[in-house]
Amino acid sequence: MPRLELDVTNRNHVAALTDRLPDELDAVVNNAGVVVGGPVEAVPADELRRQLEVNVVGQVAVTQAVLPHLRRSRGRVVFVSSLSGRVATPLMGLYSASKFALEGAADVLRMEVAPWGIRVVLVEPAQTDTDLWRKADQALDESVAELSPEHRRLYAAHIEGFRKLIPRSQRVAVPVETVAAMVEKALTDRRPKARYPVGRGAGMQSLLARFTPTTLLDATLRSAFRVPRRL
Repeated sequence: MPRLELDVTNRNHVAALTDRLPDELDAVVNNAGVVVGGPVEAVPADELRRQLEVNVVGQVAVTQAVLPHLRRSRGRVVFVSSLSGRVATPLMGLYSASKFALEGAADVLRMEVAPWGIRVVLVEPAQTDTDLWRKADQALDESVAELSPEHRRLYAAHIEGFRKLIPRSQRVAVPVETVAAMVEKALTDRRPKARYPVGRGAGMQSLLARFTPTTLLDATLRSAFRVPRRL
């Protein structure tokens, strides 16, 4: 099958997709994603729309387009989500919002399409050794440059705390091959789980976030990300 150009935010691309696919499709892996960083207060609404358009709307639109083909083969839908879809962290709130939304959509879709034998699976990596983390300092500088002088002043301590965490995140980032192997497992397990955290750390953090009281989790994350107690 030839490769197809597909911008998940382009309605015409998505609409044309179904006519280019075989009648039966074994699976779809939704892996489109961008990161919009910065304080929730300071991110422009257009950037929020772009974040959601790629990470949520685009992935759902592609899934809608291919579901008739998956129904015929009792196929499988895999969404590449993130640990950020389970644990929200400072300065990554809007990215987390998109991943929380994706997780919710996948959970509901899993129940809705179960009568046709279609399995819906979430793969949840944490830090992955891609350009996103290799160039994290540069990306942070670009995000900061987009802030107003007032927001740069207000969130200076948050930004520096985040910057100090970047080297640690780069050290613990898992190879892309590890994520790819988990996607393959999600595609091929005879009885797939609803979620596949990538790496022991991601699994533990997800579990802790699920059972830790909110006030304690907030305090832990604020400490880890060096958010000041008072300003």
